[in-house]
Amino acid sequence: MAAQDAAGVAATPDTTRPPGAPDAAATEGSTARIALSAAAVELLRLLREQHGPLMFHQSGGCCDGSAPMCYPAGEFRTGSSDVLLARLAVEGVPETVGFWMSGDQFARWRHTHLTVDVVPGRGSGFSLEAPEGVRFLIRSRLFTDEETERLDD
Repeated sequence: MAAQDAAGVAATPDTTRPPGAPDAAATEGSTARIALSAAAVELLRLLREQHGPLMFHQSGGCCDGSAPMCYPAGEFRTGSSDVLLARLAVEGVPETVGFWMSGDQFARWRHTHLTVDVVPGRGSGFSLEAPEGVRFLIRSRLFTDEETERLDD
């Protein structure tokens, strides 16, 4: 089992991605590419109660396309060019939450650690958190040299 951070999140490799889809999820002892803030963990618990199993997709592009979108698991169709960054184990949620990113966006952000956070305001009407008056947001930082050496790719 992967180690959990203070927010109760662990990244585990995926076993159910589409054929040919790249997997950038961290393995034991490697650098995790993505984490969740405590606020994101709480919101995911609420959304899980309301909608069942969840997933994220971040397409890139402009406006809402550059924000992580939360959907019921399997409702957003991923393809062979999408990259699975992690299957996030969230304390209080019985299954992992997959976080996918378009391949083009991942190519630009592969050198950064991403944290999913929550801020007030409405994002896209397609993402599950929109009716809650909040939106998911990505915070990023460059990987350290040590973290870069421990990346799986």
